[in-house]
Amino acid sequence: MSSILTNTSAMVALQTLKSINMDLGKIQSEISTGKSVGSAKDNASVWAISKVMESDVKAFAGISDSLSRGESTLAVARQGSETITDLLTDVKGKIVAAQEGNDDERAKIQADISALTDQIQSVVSAAQFNGVNLLKGTDDLDILSSLDRGADGTVETNSITVARQDLSTDAGVFGGGGALTVTATDGANSLAGVAGTEFSNAGNTMTIELTDNAAANDVFNFTIAGENVTFTAAGADETVIATALAQAINEKGIEGISATSATGTITLTSTRAFEDVAISADSSNAAQTFSVNGAAAAGDVSGAEIASRSSDVTFNYANGVSEGDSFRVSINGSNYDYVAGKNETFEDVTRGLKTVIDGAAVENISTNVATDANGNFLLQVDNDGADVVFAASGQQGGTATGGLVGLDKIDVTSVDGATAALSNIETMIANSIDSSAAFGSAEGRVVTQSDFISNLTDSLKTGIGALVDADMEEASARLQALQVQQQLGVQSLSIANQAPQSILSLFR
Repeated sequence: MSSILTNTSAMVALQTLKSINMDLGKIQSEISTGKSVGSAKDNASVWAISKVMESDVKAFAGISDSLSRGESTLAVARQGSETITDLLTDVKGKIVAAQEGNDDERAKIQADISALTDQIQSVVSAAQFNGVNLLKGTDDLDILSSLDRGADGTVETNSITVARQDLSTDAGVFGGGGALTVTATDGANSLAGVAGTEFSNAGNTMTIELTDNAAANDVFNFTIAGENVTFTAAGADETVIATALAQAINEKGIEGISATSATGTITLTSTRAFEDVAISADSSNAAQTFSVNGAAAAGDVSGAEIASRSSDVTFNYANGVSEGDSFRVSINGSNYDYVAGKNETFEDVTRGLKTVIDGAAVENISTNVATDANGNFLLQVDNDGADVVFAASGQQGGTATGGLVGLDKIDVTSVDGATAALSNIETMIANSIDSSAAFGSAEGRVVTQSDFISNLTDSLKTGIGALVDADMEEASARLQALQVQQQLGVQSLSIANQAPQSILSLFR
């Protein structure tokens, strides 16, 4: 049926042309924007996923910037600590040279050491990037390193934490918190209360008593601190023999060792600091026996020792060291403090206290670091002068002492000062080397993370492209096809619009 009111063919042709034009518009949009999903109306779910991924890409760009700043900060700190290590090595060379020489030479060497010390302090102050100096203070530096998105959509950030390596000469601030357990001994004797106790320069002693079995021509052999003393008895009187043995020991001139005698007993006294003295004795007479410090008599003396003359200080080993733990040794009312920093050990504490005391150049006082039978570190303090009042204590809650404390107090103008400086500079060099290693390790980690973030960002961009980017080869082919369809659609519509004209021919 034909109608002049309703042209069904034209309507169909028009709808087809509209559809073609819509598809053509979409293809043209894809070609012009390069995206197959340009807005939520194109594909809501894909568009939403892509936008989340795009936000992560922008976040990772910020993280990459953070890692770059962190890498630069660590590079500056590492280079600074490495420079300090080199300068400290130069200081060590000067200290070694000061072990010998006259006062004038030591004074010139001291001038060089002072110049190197000033340079080290300058490096510590200048080693900063963007206002951050990792060679001063104890606060950690957090470098934003990652953005972690959970399966439930929650987002968390992660950071690389870098511990500061304080290479300053700051003394720190002694804590005011809870007390820390402190034990101390004066040689073999406990320092009662560890406060206000007089510490003398008297030596430690050992008594060796001879039995009454001596005979003429008995040969006595004593070994004291590796030195051999041999004596042949002229008679059987133990008192005479003991007197002669004491004289022979004194004539041997063993450093820090003296001997006295009384009624068949020899008393050996050692004033050696930081060194236990090994003692052994025997006799050619099998019947001759010895007793040591009143112990049961034996055929010889072996494995005996005179304890070193020093005060041994032990700090709270059972609980370990925490940041801010403050330790103090007082000598004649003057306090010498060391406050622990992060991740420090009791070795750090004992060596730090030694450096502080040595740097103060207390007259007649020398120090040493040792370990006991249990492997605990001990601070040993020796007095070679008049009696001093000695005390030791500890408290929590302080501000950490710098890793190069005492560097500016090194004084090699005296023999004692040069000797003390030699052991202390080793501690400082070890601290600077540990700092350089810590910074190098952290810097390597930051570089690795930065490379990972860069690769991850590229992967995310690739994923976004796979979701929303248009396939240009397909779009080009589709465009040509739609353009042909559009032309055909226009022709079809034109033909359909001519159909009513055919009806007019029926009325002619």
